[in-house]
Amino acid sequence: MNTTRKKLLFRRLRNWTIAFIVLIIYIWAFTGFFQNFELKASAWTSAKAIFTGMAHPDWSYISDPDGEDLLHALLETFNIAVLGTFISALLCVPFAFWAARNMSRFRVVSSTGKVILSAIRVFPELIMALLFIKAVGLGPFAGVLALGFHSIGMLGKLFGESIEDMDFSAAEALRACGANKFQTLWFAVVPQVLPQFFSYTLYRFEISVRSASILGMVGAGGIGAPLIFALNAHKWDRVGMILLGIIVMVSIIDLISGAIRKRLV
Repeated sequence: MNTTRKKLLFRRLRNWTIAFIVLIIYIWAFTGFFQNFELKASAWTSAKAIFTGMAHPDWSYISDPDGEDLLHALLETFNIAVLGTFISALLCVPFAFWAARNMSRFRVVSSTGKVILSAIRVFPELIMALLFIKAVGLGPFAGVLALGFHSIGMLGKLFGESIEDMDFSAAEALRACGANKFQTLWFAVVPQVLPQFFSYTLYRFEISVRSASILGMVGAGGIGAPLIFALNAHKWDRVGMILLGIIVMVSIIDLISGAIRKRLV
């Protein structure tokens, strides 16, 4: 009984100590923030102009026969996300099987695959876009490559985890019947992990749409370019229209993707 009380007392003391340390860190961080915080005299005027423009969006920007309009920019953003996700969903599969612990007898093999996937996804899409812009030039192609390369690391990690969580009873049954490695992989492993692969791909596509919306700010195509131009020119009505278009597009994609993922899993 005394041992149980000591354990409870130690657990409470540990939790309170952690909470106290976190509180001290927050107080220290916010103290430094407010010491360096300075509100400009024109801040309220600028904020009012921003919200007024966003409340009265530029509806004429929706469609333009010359092609410099909201619909074409959103379509380009959507295409960048689709191509980037499609490329990564195909290229990450070998990395996923490489990084899965239950696909190799040697831990160093799977550990190497995990390290490579971590190294791929450590750089944000914007950094990758800047690198690919130097390689292929400005435009949506750099955005596709940036999204595709970064998503290999993210999808490879998720795919690898789904492979590690799968049930190997079917694979063992096939091996007992004399099936080779390829037959076991194709008829026992792939049918189990394929729904999860599609679900993770759709989830990653939702994130890619959001990421593609800002890649244009560095010249990698999409809606980001007209957004940064409107912000620099203080055209808040156009900024409001662009943000409204992004919200509508992302919301529709989220609804459709969520409905599909519910049917898959």
